[in-house]
Amino acid sequence: MTPTPAKPQGDPHETQSPTEERQRWSRQVTENSDALDLEPGVFTWADPRAIARSLKASAERSERRKTTPFRAAMSMLTFYINRAGRQLSGERKARLEAAKDELRVLFERPRRDKKPPGKPRP
Repeated sequence: MTPTPAKPQGDPHETQSPTEERQRWSRQVTENSDALDLEPGVFTWADPRAIARSLKASAERSERRKTTPFRAAMSMLTFYINRAGRQLSGERKARLEAAKDELRVLFERPRRDKKPPGKPRP
């Protein structure tokens, strides 16, 4: 049996578990988006209106986005909410959902009605 060559030292992918890599790519997208330059920690702010104003400013300022400023801002916010998933507390999720409504107001779009209750699960 041939000995396997030694792994090069310092390769960060060799020391990370698959879970760490999955978590890292979405964080990378949020922090270094190709479409928007976000303010640090924008999704952790307490004020939904401030979050929406920051996303709107970032989207309008960006020359790299491939869609309208409204869609770029809303997409980034939705991406963050979806990727955070169960890690997001109910309070923070409600704050970010409120930021979506604030974005709609800032871009003069109609607010979405609350989803009607779905069928109860068996």
